[in-house]
Amino acid sequence: MEVKQDILWRVYLIFLGIVVFSLFIIGKAVYIQTAEGEYWKGLSDSLHLEYRELDADRGTIYSEDGSMLSTSIPFFDVRIDFGADGLREKNGRRFKENIDSLSLQLAAMFGDQSAAAYKKELSDAYRKRERYYLLKKNITFREYQAMREFPLVRSGRNKSGFIFEDREKRLTPFGLLANRTIGLSREYMGADGRMVNKNVGLEKTYDSLLRGVTGKRLVRRIAGGAFVPIEGSEIEPENGKDILTTLDVNIQDIAQQALMKMMIENECEHGTCIVMEVKTGKIKAMANLGRQPDGSYYEDFNYAIAKSEPGSTFKLVTLLSVLEDKYTTLDHTVNLEGGVWKTAGRTVYDSEKHGRTQVTVKQAFELSSNVGMAKLVTAYYSQKPQAFLDHLYKLRLDTLTGLGLLGENKPVIPKPKSRYWSAPTLPWMAFGYNLSLTPLHTLMIYNAVANDGKMMKPYLVNAVLKDGRELQQFGPEVLKESICSEATLQQLRECLEGVVTEGTARSLMTPYYTIAGKTGTALVANGTRGYADHIYQSSFAGYFPADNPRYSCIVVIRNKPFARKYYGGLVAGPVFREVADKLHALDAGSRPAYTAVQRADSSFYAWSGWNADYRNVYTKLHKPYRDSAGKSRWAWLVNDHFQPTTRNMPVSADLMPSLKGMGLKDALYLLENMKLKVVANGRGKVRSQSIREGTAVVKGQTVYLELGA
Repeated sequence: MEVKQDILWRVYLIFLGIVVFSLFIIGKAVYIQTAEGEYWKGLSDSLHLEYRELDADRGTIYSEDGSMLSTSIPFFDVRIDFGADGLREKNGRRFKENIDSLSLQLAAMFGDQSAAAYKKELSDAYRKRERYYLLKKNITFREYQAMREFPLVRSGRNKSGFIFEDREKRLTPFGLLANRTIGLSREYMGADGRMVNKNVGLEKTYDSLLRGVTGKRLVRRIAGGAFVPIEGSEIEPENGKDILTTLDVNIQDIAQQALMKMMIENECEHGTCIVMEVKTGKIKAMANLGRQPDGSYYEDFNYAIAKSEPGSTFKLVTLLSVLEDKYTTLDHTVNLEGGVWKTAGRTVYDSEKHGRTQVTVKQAFELSSNVGMAKLVTAYYSQKPQAFLDHLYKLRLDTLTGLGLLGENKPVIPKPKSRYWSAPTLPWMAFGYNLSLTPLHTLMIYNAVANDGKMMKPYLVNAVLKDGRELQQFGPEVLKESICSEATLQQLRECLEGVVTEGTARSLMTPYYTIAGKTGTALVANGTRGYADHIYQSSFAGYFPADNPRYSCIVVIRNKPFARKYYGGLVAGPVFREVADKLHALDAGSRPAYTAVQRADSSFYAWSGWNADYRNVYTKLHKPYRDSAGKSRWAWLVNDHFQPTTRNMPVSADLMPSLKGMGLKDALYLLENMKLKVVANGRGKVRSQSIREGTAVVKGQTVYLELGA
């Protein structure tokens, strides 16, 4: 009995313990729900809700005439929440009633699969209750607008389950045009798994203005780890500001096409062409091209603001220094030593063999003589090199241009007491070696000469805009009122014009307007290989029209090793000339016609052909000529006392005529009428013939002609 009583007491005690423990649990649950409910609910929400950034619409970059150079285009991802209450109510009646017509519309718009395939895809996702199903990625704004009117979709987000997530993509409507200057949008995956944009050019320099202020959106975590945005929770972003540049789309296209043509023709490594408005300093074009591994060309780097040894275009600074310090005049003579001069234990060579000795300073500049410039600097500055360097500093060649593009290189100019200075440094600086400048620095100096000595700050941005209103405006800024005296300036302009009319850039002369400028050819090092690969940098800097300059321009091109042609006048000069020709043509209606000074033609020529053709050409062109051929059908055209003259060319039916200088069309006509067979090789005019002039011929005989320029 006592054992039974003892067991019962233990059972009652355990039961009481269980009751007390149960009451404790119930009490704790009530306490949590009432006293700590909000805390735990907030903690739960924090695990399922988070804020995601909303990027603002990036501002647009415009050309000066309002053309869009870089802009953001909206793209959309289409997702569907198949668990939406409105979509599943009444046993999914709304979905079932619209699935067929929706599938037809999707198939018609995108054309990537049939309506039946779309219906199966949507039905499978509906059956699985997909909560964040990706239907389409990167649809355009036009497609987005059309989809909003589709069956089911037009019911709204809550009833259809359709979610449109908008993103933006940066586009340059003009493609390669000024791509590096405007800026490239480079996307890559960051360490946190998000896409990162890395910009350059104006996109990078003005990024803080263009990108605007980021907004926020509340998203909820759902099954599968996806996040769904909560409608109405957005903190709207503030869109970016727009940038109005100084670039001109037409001029940029002209510069880029001219540069591209030469790059392809000469298989150059890279090059740049900058066009600046003389009076204002506005950059109207900045073309940059680099050769890619596959042989194509792309705007891969901004070579306009990258430093290198300028070569002979720097001789303008040397000439300015000696003239401004009144050490010499253009009429003084300098001995070029035949183009070879030893100094400071090294030898200075002129790039072209000329054999000249005593020439004037002006002629030395026009010949682009390294010896001449080195001798001038050595004679007047070897004992006081700082006096020469002071001229460089006055020309702002020791600082940035002020263009404002991030990544611009600062010039490198050695100092007399530095470890980079030695005896040859000064004479080699005289012709553009032993120092580094950007092409833009060089152009600033030539532009100042064109602008009556006034140095303008180059600039790329006219204004910052917000909703079409100007928030900030930029205009011409004078960096230096005068780079030299008026007397020196006039002599510099005379020499630059002389380079084109009498010197190394004679091939650039045109009868329609005047050009002033300077060629440059610099041997550049190829990394650790040094100068062994014979890589040359060709350049031309100048302005036009020389009598009333409107534009200045510089072309700098790095050639491939052992290039077929590399002189500045043959590589960079034609690019400059093409740009100048086309810009002059654009302005033809707004400026008076230019008439070149007519000079007597002393060149020798002797051409043969159909006499009526000569008569017709000279008559149509209203050009004077002397007709001494009379009624002869065939005639020679020769230079007789500086005047084109036609002379009788006798032709016999059985004797071989002289065909030298005759075009292939005339030669074929003449010989085939004599019943002879013709085999021609080459292009151009007849240079040689297999049967000598005056030799008797027979019908059916074969004549071999060699053609050439």
